[in-house]
Amino acid sequence: MDKKRMNGLHHVTAISGPPQANADFFTKVMQQRLVKKTVNFDDPGTYHLYYGNETADPGTILTFFPFVNAGPGRAGPGMASAYAYAVGQRGFDTWMERLALEAIDFDGPAERFGSRVIKVSDPDGAKVELVEVEGDDGPTLDGFHSVTLQLDDMEPTQRLLTDIMGYDEVAHETKNGEERLRLQLPGDVRGGVVDLMRSDVPSIGRQGAGSIHHVAFRALDDDDQLDWRERLLSAGMDVTPVIDRQYFNAIYFREPGGVLFEIATDPPGFTRDEDLAHLGQSLQLPAQYENARDRIERTLPTLVA
Repeated sequence: MDKKRMNGLHHVTAISGPPQANADFFTKVMQQRLVKKTVNFDDPGTYHLYYGNETADPGTILTFFPFVNAGPGRAGPGMASAYAYAVGQRGFDTWMERLALEAIDFDGPAERFGSRVIKVSDPDGAKVELVEVEGDDGPTLDGFHSVTLQLDDMEPTQRLLTDIMGYDEVAHETKNGEERLRLQLPGDVRGGVVDLMRSDVPSIGRQGAGSIHHVAFRALDDDDQLDWRERLLSAGMDVTPVIDRQYFNAIYFREPGGVLFEIATDPPGFTRDEDLAHLGQSLQLPAQYENARDRIERTLPTLVA
């Protein structure tokens, strides 16, 4: 089978506590746009919130299932443990100055693979990373730099990402009891970096508030997604059929280390039920729940964003 390369990240989905604190943090502190306010397909009494850049582009989208009574989660082997936004050099300094002036605590800057990294804690204690990249872009966070996958054994995941999904191994380092292997797509790909990480500190992860649920990679269209599905099936992955997620079609599988991966299509996109100027302003429901709108709106917590 000919060599094919993934198109970078499409979105990252995480779990949070109450939705208002989540929305306040990501729209005010992280200055992201609330691009979609909808509900969990499997639990319409729970929001599904989408944040991204002003034009809701793939590779900028961070989504949350905000469970009001969620217990605390924590990252561990077999889970995605972090996501990072890319920030140009000038913008990186501006971010540190702004956070300091607004008395928002952050960790760092530390160095990772020769670049500065800072971490801000969200309301559930999860770390939101900002990674300095080349360029003189301003402080607007316009997409992901990377995700980190925490694994007990990095080799099987590394083989999947390099041999099947088209990533290149570009760097390796060990610091403070953490071993990291950096995999990257060539070119200027938004969210084109995946870090594999192994820690010397034993831990057991659990899903809950502050944890990442899954990582979604980008398919340009339905044909591209189906081609990826066939390639993954041929590589021995247990891949779901295509599932309609309203704003994209999705397929899911667990990579060899246990992390839940998704491949999501660009179309139809987030403007299928709201125009660009009004994204995120109204509650949008999947068609199967529209006839229960009144009940769902009474059940959902109040959210002002």
